[in-house]
Amino acid sequence: MKRRHLLLSGAAAAAALPVFAQTQRPIRLIVPYAAGGPIDVTVRVLAERVKDTLGTVIIENRPGGGGNIGADAVAKAAPDGTTIGISAVATHAINPWLFSKMPYDAVKDFAAITQMVRVPNVLVMNADTAARLKINTLRDLIAYAKANPAKLNYGSGGNGSAGHLAGEMFKRDAGIFAVHIPYNGGNPAQLALLSGQVDFNFDNLATAAPNIRSGKLKALAVTTLQRSPNLPEAPPVADTLKGFAIDTWWGLVAPAGTPREVIGRLNQAFVAALQSPEARTRFAGLMAEPVPTTPEEFASFMRAELAKYEKVVKASGAKVD
Repeated sequence: MKRRHLLLSGAAAAAALPVFAQTQRPIRLIVPYAAGGPIDVTVRVLAERVKDTLGTVIIENRPGGGGNIGADAVAKAAPDGTTIGISAVATHAINPWLFSKMPYDAVKDFAAITQMVRVPNVLVMNADTAARLKINTLRDLIAYAKANPAKLNYGSGGNGSAGHLAGEMFKRDAGIFAVHIPYNGGNPAQLALLSGQVDFNFDNLATAAPNIRSGKLKALAVTTLQRSPNLPEAPPVADTLKGFAIDTWWGLVAPAGTPREVIGRLNQAFVAALQSPEARTRFAGLMAEPVPTTPEEFASFMRAELAKYEKVVKASGAKVD
């Protein structure tokens, strides 16, 4: 009886394993951006954590088209659980309003698995500029802008970038005007801020943090609704402008039509990975906050983000083609 019990237990355990682990069919995880960036690093941390549950996860970088090329590859893959991919604020909330023609439908062509992480954006000023203008808080910046119309400018990584749209939201909600100066990427925009060519930027916290710590940049506020544990001294913009929220987020999606039970197993494995102490430690170094969700919660979140950015992009007039 004892041997029979052990055999039955082993069979039950094998039946409980995901199809992926039993068959050793590798999962292809498409990242719509180049290798080595924060999204790529985040995904590789998680892939290592889920291999015992899901089997081998092969990372495939498919950059180009602002993320559209990689996202389209996910949308058009077979819905059998062997291809999943990264969704991001650009690919699933901003790009559908920036590009006149999209190769995929951001809602209908994907099945949500889970949100993974978010990285706050931060409103930063050149520290010398802030001291010269006597700006120490977000309210100070708004008051200065109202008293000095059209004297301020801000930089971003390009038309339609998260930094550009955050700036447009800020101007709208604060009732101020500032000239937008687009650069060819986030690094040139930050260099322009450090050299005093622009007055303020909305930058990714992971990018801005070293210069905030060194005192070259002054952080006035973060763009999440709550304070960031990675920059607790900076209050949310929403404390001054109610409801203001814009951050960088990444999640996991599969092709539409992927069976619900497969989505459920993927969600379970990646949520456990996101909650692991090892992953949280690695994410902290990237200024990323894990935000695991159910598939339903993530699908609802992406729809809300898509609706939010429709208004912001159209108000900004930004287009890339």
